[in-house]
Amino acid sequence: MIIPTEMRALLLTGEGYAAAPSGGELEAMEPYVSLDSISVPEPGPKQVLVKVRLASINPSDVMFVKGLYGQPRVKGQPAGFEGVGEVVAAGGEPQAQALVGKRVAFATGVSNWGSWAEYAIAEAGACIPLIDTVRDEDGAAMIVNPLTALAMFGIVKDEGEKAFVMTAGASQLCKLIIGLASEAGFRPIVTVRRDEQIAPLKGLGAAHVLNEKSPEFGQALREVLKTEQPRILLDAVTGPVASTIFHLMPRGARWIVYGRLDTGTTAIKEPGQLIFQQKVVEGFWLPMWMRKSTERREAAVMEAQRRFSDGRWATDVTATVPLGEAMTRVPKELAKPNGKVFIKP
Repeated sequence: MIIPTEMRALLLTGEGYAAAPSGGELEAMEPYVSLDSISVPEPGPKQVLVKVRLASINPSDVMFVKGLYGQPRVKGQPAGFEGVGEVVAAGGEPQAQALVGKRVAFATGVSNWGSWAEYAIAEAGACIPLIDTVRDEDGAAMIVNPLTALAMFGIVKDEGEKAFVMTAGASQLCKLIIGLASEAGFRPIVTVRRDEQIAPLKGLGAAHVLNEKSPEFGQALREVLKTEQPRILLDAVTGPVASTIFHLMPRGARWIVYGRLDTGTTAIKEPGQLIFQQKVVEGFWLPMWMRKSTERREAAVMEAQRRFSDGRWATDVTATVPLGEAMTRVPKELAKPNGKVFIKP
């Protein structure tokens, strides 16, 4: 195919990190990205050029464009960490060349050429060739949530405890983990912020769903943690709620942070617990897990595709927004609960 020299993309308007924290919601696009034209990039030796079919919007994308993520922004580069598309060009390395002509799920966290564009650059190692039975909607959301779900549930299984805790329980990621846990006989304890989210999550298999906005949350949390004795906290939020959960968890608890939806202060209520109760705080970043756990990565990739193909998993779609309408529509669509928003070039 003929590759154009110019493309449209949502380009970052900020540089580095934000000077001050702000909320985790995307109130508008204009302060953070602009729709503009840019030259189509050329892939490096280990990279591929992907003609984007669908790009996902994750909470990490929102935090990144606002300058609140762990990676610095590069002004003038396209945003977007994840998508699906066809590899139309590749660098000279065999791993990259082998992907030409294939439909792939891809992640762009290393390349700085994001998926909110007509073309994106991804490392060959961050691409997953997709089987025909995986929909584009599932392929575009294949990496950030499904692989993270399988990886983090693997941590829970390795720990050996049937009960574990998750914040942001109504997120797509937590729903996937709840399903995995329910199948395997584990007991997820999840926190949410709306009463209407409780029944659906219990229907998926959550053992306990606690509304952190409820006046009874503190007492309910104490009782559940005392009964269930969970030792893993999978936390996408941080802030006071996560601090309280960790403080109330038993000896040997692990607080695994993989997101920061609450940009307020995160306290260790009793640092002595780290010494005398052997509690630990650690981080989880999927690209690092993928590099360190090659065998588990390959197994997780095939498991995710099987689950999407046979219907055990399906991506809840709130909206698919054309690239040309993204500046006005994306914030409104993201404000709707419980579904994924995609950008279609």
